[in-house]
Amino acid sequence: MKIVVTGSIAYDYLMSFPGKFTDSLVADQLHTVSLSFLVDSLNRQRGGTAPNIAYTLALLGGRPCVMATAGQDFGDYRTWLESHGVDTSAIVEIENDFCASFFVNTDQAQNQIASFYTGAMAHAARLSFAKYAADADLAVISPNAPDAMGQYAAECRALGIPYIYDPSQQAARFTGEELLHGLNGAHMLTVNEYEHKLIQDKTGLSEDQILQRVGSLLVTLASEGARLIINGDEIRIPSVPPHSIIDPTGAGDAFRAGLMRGMQLGLPWEIAGRMGALAATYVLEQMGPQNHHYSLQEFVARYRQHFDDDGALDVLIT
Repeated sequence: MKIVVTGSIAYDYLMSFPGKFTDSLVADQLHTVSLSFLVDSLNRQRGGTAPNIAYTLALLGGRPCVMATAGQDFGDYRTWLESHGVDTSAIVEIENDFCASFFVNTDQAQNQIASFYTGAMAHAARLSFAKYAADADLAVISPNAPDAMGQYAAECRALGIPYIYDPSQQAARFTGEELLHGLNGAHMLTVNEYEHKLIQDKTGLSEDQILQRVGSLLVTLASEGARLIINGDEIRIPSVPPHSIIDPTGAGDAFRAGLMRGMQLGLPWEIAGRMGALAATYVLEQMGPQNHHYSLQEFVARYRQHFDDDGALDVLIT
């Protein structure tokens, strides 16, 4: 199964606030918010949803392809991805523009406030599966330029390419009509708990009604794990306790990657979902979304410290 991942390519600017954002909010003054947070640290990291997902997929032995637009500052980033097993042949560099930039501030409760500059990502609608990834067996439509996300969903339906719809941060920007356009006919919808509620509010659909339009649904629940609904059956996926929590940025991307690698290998849904949970935990333990490292043997050994796979994960290490 060839997995093609679309989405942003960005440099992340990660900041740490030594308090709680909620302590600075005045309930009856939310209509006139004017806040400034003095941060303790600033780190620049390689990021963007597409390479974040692809990086973990590659760590788990996949050979994902990224289809996206990047800026003139992408050269070293391309080398990094290729050195870790990511196919970058469908990444197009845009002259006279820079990679997107993601600025995120994280407080002590792991709440985040973020801003995103599109940069070269604004040109993503120039790309098409027909030209750059016609041999895709599974596509991932993760946060990207809004027009590109809509275009990719329509193209996947037209070409018969199953796709995972992952609106993530763009759920806040999209209208209900735009969200419906993306999720209608999706092989899977992946969201966190907040985004799930937001999509229901914007579309006017209940969870059952959403499930009538998509093949399956993944709802991540932070420390509570996740819910995976397949063919009307709900599978509860527990989280894997981290050794420490350094930064949550990119954990959701890694969860999706672990799940997809399990799908790619044809593993039972329970095992694929728990692969996602463990992959997310590795990200929590590092600063940045692509600084986690492990061998396949190490991943399987840690999985088996928490879950029983009845030998199914031997396929990863043989």
